[in-house]
Amino acid sequence: MKARIIGLLMGTAILSLASSGMAQVDHADFLPGPYKSGPDVTKECLKCHEKQAMDFMKTSHWRWKGPTKGHVQGYEKSNIEYGKTNMLNAFCVSVEGGKDQAARGHCGECHPGYFWDRKEFNFSDETKVDCLVCHAQSGGYARENNEVSDFTDLRQAARSVGMPTLKNCGGCHYSGGGDDGVKHGDLDSTLNTADRSLDVHMASVQKGGLGFSCQTCHTTKDHRISGASTMLATYDGRVFCEDCHSGTNAPHQKSRNGALINSHLKSVACQTCHIPFFARTKATKMSWDWSTATDDLKLPPQEGRVTFIKGKGTWTWAKNVVPTYLWYDGTIYRYMNGDKIKDPSKPVVLMKPHGSIIEQTAKIYPFKYYTGKQPMDAEFKYLSVFQQYKGLWDTLNWQKSLEDGAAGSGLPYSGTYQFANTISYIGQDHMIAPKEEALVCGDCHMGNGRMDWKALGYKGDPMLMGGGRAKKSSIAHDVKPADLNFIQENWAAKHK
Repeated sequence: MKARIIGLLMGTAILSLASSGMAQVDHADFLPGPYKSGPDVTKECLKCHEKQAMDFMKTSHWRWKGPTKGHVQGYEKSNIEYGKTNMLNAFCVSVEGGKDQAARGHCGECHPGYFWDRKEFNFSDETKVDCLVCHAQSGGYARENNEVSDFTDLRQAARSVGMPTLKNCGGCHYSGGGDDGVKHGDLDSTLNTADRSLDVHMASVQKGGLGFSCQTCHTTKDHRISGASTMLATYDGRVFCEDCHSGTNAPHQKSRNGALINSHLKSVACQTCHIPFFARTKATKMSWDWSTATDDLKLPPQEGRVTFIKGKGTWTWAKNVVPTYLWYDGTIYRYMNGDKIKDPSKPVVLMKPHGSIIEQTAKIYPFKYYTGKQPMDAEFKYLSVFQQYKGLWDTLNWQKSLEDGAAGSGLPYSGTYQFANTISYIGQDHMIAPKEEALVCGDCHMGNGRMDWKALGYKGDPMLMGGGRAKKSSIAHDVKPADLNFIQENWAAKHK
């Protein structure tokens, strides 16, 4: 009886601490094992954490879709939920490919649940929640074919659970698009061991950083993780630099030209100056041409990465890439499944930030400019879903993979196809450089070419020509000769 009371008290303590998020409990004594499967571990977790599982099953991480919340232009009043489960991109294109959406057998390996390898899945079955993928800290936890890898020590993994680390989140987010660093450009596995130069936030304290975990910025409540992407239509909260860098922590207080720099804050996002380059340690994919997927090509690697695989097509790669800069007001344009393509001779914009120089809520942000070439239905004039996993990758048969893709997506296939060029703008928010490596004024101004001022809506460099966003003033009129001298000297010193 005494042992049972102690056990009940310990269980209550765990629930209390888990709910408050104030401390981390050593679970080793509560998870004796052994365990034969991931769901066996989940059933053990549910004895104390059923609420957490129920909360998690309401999130877009679990459902892979959600309301647009005004995030997508033209869909402000839509009642349809969108997300990875029913949207296209220019990487592996879609999870819906194949009869019964068999492509989920591959794409679903990054779903935080077990056995979602076909269209039908019981989203209300809490035993399917994969607690370990986010919380295991040891045991070699890994997923394979939507199940736990045979190389995982489930008992050790279960006993090691704790708050998610960079490795937990990065296990999926670093490898978006199929491999480390492929998709985002500002996320890859080198962040796990980053020094201050790579990322001032995620670098450990020992390496001069702040030792942040992902959830330090992507704050979480009831398992809803904040953060919005230009790639997806839904989010569970927004993250802004100003969440920390405001008030007494406002930036540039000790900068020699702090007032001049701060005059930019209504027009220039923090990321623009503090992410001078992306893909600074690993090359990222800059294009994917699916039209060559069945060809016989021999192409040299770029940046140490392969550029062609039969069944997948051709890629280009780059490191230390200067971002593309666009106005962004927090909403996006997004191609949705079935959208008609008016002029197939022009590139189809899959995702692009919304905003312009005349919108006072918009700021200039950095983006990865990514291009694709992917199939579209030649008669119906929309981008096609095709079966890549256990389809084109093996059969090298476009006709068959497009027929099976139509069966999975519900978008009819006319029987004829062509290839369309696509464009995506992917937001850059990570790999924040330290202040001494941030852009200086001369990087963007004084004719150094980083900014395409005319594309942004200016007559030219506003420092030289005037014509800022305000009608009665301009940056050029506000800059003193001493400021110009400082800008030129600062730029010259940085680039000597």
